[in-house]
This record gives sequence, C-alpha cells and structure tokens, in this order.
Amino acid sequence: MTAMYWIFAAVAVMLGSVFCYLYAVTWIESRQAENLLGKQPYVAAPINTSRTAVVYFSRSGNTALAARHVAKRLQAQLFPLNAPDYELGLLGLTQALNDANARRSQTDLLPEITPRTIDLAPFDTVWLGSPVWLYSPAPPIWAFVEHNRFDGLHVVLFNTFNSHVGEEYVAKLKDKVTARGAKSFEHRRMLRGRMTQQITPEQMLHAIDEEWFSK
Repeated sequence: MTAMYWIFAAVAVMLGSVFCYLYAVTWIESRQAENLLGKQPYVAAPINTSRTAVVYFSRSGNTALAARHVAKRLQAQLFPLNAPDYELGLLGLTQALNDANARRSQTDLLPEITPRTIDLAPFDTVWLGSPVWLYSPAPPIWAFVEHNRFDGLHVVLFNTFNSHVGEEYVAKLKDKVTARGAKSFEHRRMLRGRMTQQITPEQMLHAIDEEWFSK
C-alpha cells in the first residue's frame, strides 16, 4: 500500500471522528433543550414596575434556564435573543463553532439576531446572558452589545459553560459596554462541567442562588 493510501485513510478516520463528536454533541444538546424547555416558566412583572432587564441568548436551554431563574429572583423583564444561524442540529452547531473561531481574528463578524435592539432606557440594571463558545461569550451577545446603548446602566454579564471562560474576552466585553455608556460592570459565571459529567439543572440553580445571590 502506498503512502498516499495511508494519508487518505488517516484523513478519513479523522473526519469520521469529528462527525461522530459533532453528532454526539448535537444529540446531547437536543435532549437538554427538550428537558429544560418547561422548567421554571416565568411571567415577567409589568415593565413600569421593573428596573432590571435580563437579555440572553441560549442554544440548548441552559442559559435560558439560568436567565429565567435570575429574572424570577429579581422580578425582571426577560428578553430572549434568537439567532437563526445557530438553530439546534448539526448545521447550527457547525456554524456556531465556525463563527466562534472566526471571531478570534474577525471581531466585526456578527450574526443576525432578533430583536436587534431593545429600549433599555426604563432600566437601571441589565443582565446579559450567554453560553461560552471556545472560551468566549457566544457571538449573539456580542451582536447585541454592538447594536445597543447602555447609558448609565449597571451591566452584569452571566455565563453558563462547560470548561473555561477566557478572561481576556470578558475584559473585551466590559470595554465594549463601557464604551457604549455603561457605568459599571460585573461578571457572574456558572461551570456546569463537561457534557458527560454535567451538574443537573437543579444543582445549577442552587449554585446560582448560593454563588450569585447569597453574598
């Protein structure tokens, strides 16, 4: 057998491994989204009685669950962001990973989100929620920051993640919201663990209460 044959065989094995990994992640995400959809439903307080907004993007539902819990604790208005490019499934996962990687060198690469802007003038505090992709908050939350003003607001970034948050990306997002008018900034994080060893949703919410609200 020629060297070229072994090269093609090695490439085929590598591509097969990548596909199997992506398929497994997609399956886990779909199961999570299904299980989390009905947990902790939240009916927001009337907008004229709430001075806190929770704006979030979530793909598999974990950050959405955290956002609903935060909103319930704070009696806040809740604003989900939708990003059609990152729908659940293999194509959405591939696009998510591609865009998260591309943003390392192309910081102006931003996805389409809905809503693109929100009137934040009625609020004093805005919580911005996002999963972490390749150590950085996911692209939709960067898009929201780019399209909105935060004049005079206290901004709290909160992330759910599997392994690690890059502090340099948190610092860059802080710089972005400050440049767009924010008066102060905090970061809250929730490590859920690797996909096969994650804490349960109930454990995550208990940890949020203990780590974010008991101090």
